[in-house]
Order: sequence, then structure tokens, then C-alpha cells
Amino acid sequence: MKSIRVFVVEDQPKILKSLLKLLRKRRELELVGQALSAEEALERLEQAAPEVVLLDLGLPGMNGIDATRSIKERWPKMEVLIFTVFDEEEKVLQAIGAGASGYLLKGMEPDKIVEAIREVHEGGSVIQPSLARSLLRHFQKQPASNQNSEQPAASLTLRETEILQMIAKGLSNSEVARVLSISRTTVRTHLEHIYQKLSVTNRVEAITEGIRQGLIDV
Repeated sequence: MKSIRVFVVEDQPKILKSLLKLLRKRRELELVGQALSAEEALERLEQAAPEVVLLDLGLPGMNGIDATRSIKERWPKMEVLIFTVFDEEEKVLQAIGAGASGYLLKGMEPDKIVEAIREVHEGGSVIQPSLARSLLRHFQKQPASNQNSEQPAASLTLRETEILQMIAKGLSNSEVARVLSISRTTVRTHLEHIYQKLSVTNRVEAITEGIRQGLIDV
């Protein structure tokens, strides 16, 4: 199985050293670079060409939110996984809004970190249920004026609607696959169809559009 290329951005040397040691032990991961700041990372990412960027939220200088936005603007296919000491809901929401695929709390078990990296690499997201509820509340407050009232609602299948509801509750691709007794590949295929029908490109936009169109029961 091809290794997932990972780049780490962390300003605390002790935490960085521990994280790098952890990642180097895993055969399914290939560590392709590291940086102590967002500015340094942005200079190295082009050459390193990672598939997943593990990014500290509380960086000095350019913070993790602005760094996420810059990364996604320059390299849309790179997945960003926020790494933070605290469950800073508002900042994490901003980072996800900027394009991050989810977040992890520092100190999580190694297997959980590796599973999260694999999840976002496969097109999923890592969002805790409590944060998913906050996302729903946040999107419910968004003005409906962005939606063209003359545009018909998307016609999702029952299975697609079911999966959209599950990801809105914070379930990962793996969790959806287990609940529905289908493969993760099948889940990804359904998500691709959902994105196409809703004219969106990621989970956050799909949740937003699903709420606006009344497809998600909240």
C-alpha cells in the first residue's frame, strides 16, 4: 500500500520531536517535511508535495487559520488537519471554514492520529460530534440570500440523504461505512455524488447547502 505523504507544522520543538518520532514509526506514513512556522511551511510545501499537512492552530506569526486558507488557495488538493492543545471551538470552526478537513487534540493516542490522517487522505473529515453540532448552529444562522430561490432543491437519493445526515452529525467515512455495512470506497462515491448534486466541493459546504435546502433534519 502506498504511503501517505505527511508534512508537520509545529512551533514547539519538544512536541514536534515527539510527533515526528511517532509518525516515523508508521509504515503507512511518509514524513516529507517539517516546519516551525506557517511562513516556513509555505516556502517548503511546493517541493515537499505532501498529501496531508498536520498544522498547529496556535502558531506564532501567521496562525493556523490563515495558513490553512493560504495552503488551500495554493494547493487545493492538499488536506489540512488542524492540531491543537485545546478544544477551541470558534477557532476550529474558522479553520474548517478556511478549508481544513478536521482537527485533533494534542496528546491523542498514536493510532487515533494515524487513523485521522488516513481518513482525511481518503476524502473524509475528522470532526467531533460536539463540533458538528456547532457547525450546524453556525450554518443555520447564515443568511439564506446566497441561495437562489428559483433554483430547485437537489434531488438526492435516500442513501445519499442518509449519508449527508450522518456526516452532519460528525461521523467519519469509516464510521458511516460501519453503520451502513458498506465499504469506505462506497461512502466516498456517494459523497462525490452528493457534492456534484449540491454544487459543492467539501463536507462543510455540503452541510451548509443541505441545511439551506432543508435536506438535513436538525
